[in-house]
Amino acid sequence: MSSQNSASGPGGPDQGGPGPRADTEAVARFVERFASEMTGAGMQRAAARVFAALLASDDASLTSAELSERLSISPAAVSGAIRYLTTVGMVSRERDPGSRRDRYRLRNELWYATLAQRDSLLTRWEDALREGVDSLGRDSPAGARIAETLAFFEFMQEELGDLLDRWREHRANLLLEGGGAGSDRG
Repeated sequence: MSSQNSASGPGGPDQGGPGPRADTEAVARFVERFASEMTGAGMQRAAARVFAALLASDDASLTSAELSERLSISPAAVSGAIRYLTTVGMVSRERDPGSRRDRYRLRNELWYATLAQRDSLLTRWEDALREGVDSLGRDSPAGARIAETLAFFEFMQEELGDLLDRWREHRANLLLEGGGAGSDRG
């Protein structure tokens, strides 16, 4: 069997969407390897596998049945994974036109949006840390440790804004050159 076959269309074994098909075994190995890396970083295993499967699908979109079949997991496992991925803003749910089936799709500019959301999280953490420094006193060992944590998050938030701006510029250049950044799903 060759590693390139003609596509079977949306929902077929080509991991979604029209176009050339990747070797399904190679795709499955990628999905499991990337899911393993995400699990190692703290993500739930089923959520990591579902995310990796969506990432590896041509149109970044699959139904629950497609995910269950591709990953050999139960519909309940898919449902739990989707619930988690939706809660953290990595996946959205949409309805297939003229159907009662839900389709799960990676968010547009997923990594940018995820990091931009962290900006508001860092602000909330900074507010809580300031309160901790005030409560414990900057001169106490715990207060000094919390003050250093606060300084770290303030630094990260400032740098993150600059980094996201640089990414937008870099991504625009990649798109102009016709390479690297892929679709609008990155």
